[in-house]
Amino acid sequence: MIENNTTQSFNDKWHKNTTLAFENTLNPDSETFKWITERNGFKNEDELRKYLSSKKRILDAGCGNGRVTALLRKYSDPKSTGIIGIDLTAADVAEKNLADYPNVKFYKKDLLDNLTDLGKFDFIYCQEVLHHTGNARKGFDNLIQILEPGGEIAIYVYKQKAPAREFVDDYIREKIAGMDYETAMRHCRQITELGKALTDQNIKLKIPEISLLQIPSGEYDLQRFIYHFFAKMFWNYEYNFEENAVINYDWYHPQNCTRHTIEEVRDWFTENGLTITHECVDYYGITVNGKL
Repeated sequence: MIENNTTQSFNDKWHKNTTLAFENTLNPDSETFKWITERNGFKNEDELRKYLSSKKRILDAGCGNGRVTALLRKYSDPKSTGIIGIDLTAADVAEKNLADYPNVKFYKKDLLDNLTDLGKFDFIYCQEVLHHTGNARKGFDNLIQILEPGGEIAIYVYKQKAPAREFVDDYIREKIAGMDYETAMRHCRQITELGKALTDQNIKLKIPEISLLQIPSGEYDLQRFIYHFFAKMFWNYEYNFEENAVINYDWYHPQNCTRHTIEEVRDWFTENGLTITHECVDYYGITVNGKL
């Protein structure tokens, strides 16, 4: 079972924001679409469609409101490809959002439980999820048990960040973990206001290397510099103010929020007998795809 407040955090997030990021995820011109596809090694829609064309059974593990399930459905063959979405808190939300989508089913499942009753899959997508389970490695191992020989899995987990960023993130997370949704959102709206104010400055900074704080030299946008190295203050003009605040809530409120290293994640794959086919490490997370 997911411990602490994490189940309630995501139950509130998805049931109070049922279509969050849905439209952006399906829009190939959006930053959200590009972030999902490019970190997984797809340069454009055609590459994603070509990759999914050979998949017969797909699992979206930790599907939330079904936005990526819908993306997978859009670029795969609805006649020959079955898609299953599982989630501990929002399977019902996803089911309603995709009620008109063909050959898609949803189930309430915990990634830390035995998943073998779902059958086998030749592609498993599990991104932005494992780090919230309380035992990311166990959740990953459970998914490998239902991966077909020759099948592929694509995961994304949070990366260990610069020390000042880790400190501030954990400080805020500890302060709001016990708050109900609306109380926590009041604080997240303040954080969002600062993120917007920093973005609105449209200032570029030339920063020297600060090795003790793990800050590489380079030119940074002001908001991104703070975001990368000191505190998550998300702002993106593709979303309205409340949606931006919910994205900050998503980071700060769930108490189960493990961070990982690329070496650790590589070990998950190799120790399960998978060949790593793709890696992408950015400021925030680790994407690794592998084949059994």
